[in-house]
Amino acid sequence: MKKLRHLLLSSLMLCLGNAIAAGAPEVGVSDNSISIGMTAPLSGPNGSYGVEMREVIEASFRQINSSGGIHGRKLQLVALDDGYETDRAVANTRTLINEKKVFALLASYGSSPTTAAMNEVFGPAAVPLIGTISGADSLRQSPKENANSRYMFNVRTSYANESEAIVKHLTALGLNNIAVFYQNDGFGKSGLDGVTAALKRRNLTPSAQGSVERNSLDVGKAAQAIARANPQVVLMVTLYKPSAEFVRLMKKLGQNPQFFALSPVGADLLVGELGAEARGIGIAQVMPYPWNDATPAVREYQRLLSGDKKPTYYGIEAYLMSKTLLDGLRKSGRDLTREKLIASLESMQNHDLGGYRVSFSASDHSGSSFVDLTVIGSGGRVLH
Repeated sequence: MKKLRHLLLSSLMLCLGNAIAAGAPEVGVSDNSISIGMTAPLSGPNGSYGVEMREVIEASFRQINSSGGIHGRKLQLVALDDGYETDRAVANTRTLINEKKVFALLASYGSSPTTAAMNEVFGPAAVPLIGTISGADSLRQSPKENANSRYMFNVRTSYANESEAIVKHLTALGLNNIAVFYQNDGFGKSGLDGVTAALKRRNLTPSAQGSVERNSLDVGKAAQAIARANPQVVLMVTLYKPSAEFVRLMKKLGQNPQFFALSPVGADLLVGELGAEARGIGIAQVMPYPWNDATPAVREYQRLLSGDKKPTYYGIEAYLMSKTLLDGLRKSGRDLTREKLIASLESMQNHDLGGYRVSFSASDHSGSSFVDLTVIGSGGRVLH
């Protein structure tokens, strides 16, 4: 019996040694597939955001797979619904890595959810995430400041850059009485900090502030507080449903300031919620204009759309996040590992995705500084 155990152990060690020598496959990678994980709101008041991103990424993967995949491997997306709740996003990330055994993560949503997932799960697990709908500074620290940041690759610019572009534009027009309506979480507070810093550089401060809780439409107190300041402008660091509710209530209170929103609001969703009342609202955008088919990446994205699907900013962002991952996988070669993907992404200096550029290095994963200012015109059309 002792001899038999010894033989079995020897055989096991020999097999393990052969697997190591041959290069055991990375988690989430097989001979013919690569598994990619995603957590985002797919239901609830913000489910429209995640559903659209998932659909575009799935279409992108289908297109790549139909032409043979990446180095002969097909892409598979495993998407879980977090309802835009931090605890669920963290739990989903843990499930994707530990149970679903994904190779990498793609297209997360939200500042607080992604920051918590980075620091608690995918950073410590050394699993890269490419792209998140967030401009929070907490996701843009250098790896020296936060070792977990090494695994976060941003594809959009920061809220600080968005806020600076908006405030620069408004103050140039002589508009200095600027209030802020923000979401009371990592997203809203990061945007508030960006606006406050941009105003401070011009010796100004917000004339009033009001907040709303995440996934809530209780904006009454915020509207009352901001209306008392009679602002010329209200910057909204909120998503489309509370933004729409706030605009309606301000108008009922006899207030008609210039409303300006940061990019996560979603122009098409805001128009869908407000209708004609959306006209004149300014929105900062961090992606190329998705209706301009002269831009190669936009043209590629539009070709993915099926049926009655229309181009949107969330759609083009999902496509560019997917394209960043796919380009990184191509550069990594057939012998794929997470470390090779990280090295490939960090070698992307001023990398052209088709009229939109991202730039990474070992010390900076910020990705982009692109900001465009737009306004909603008649018929809900976004003008830039």
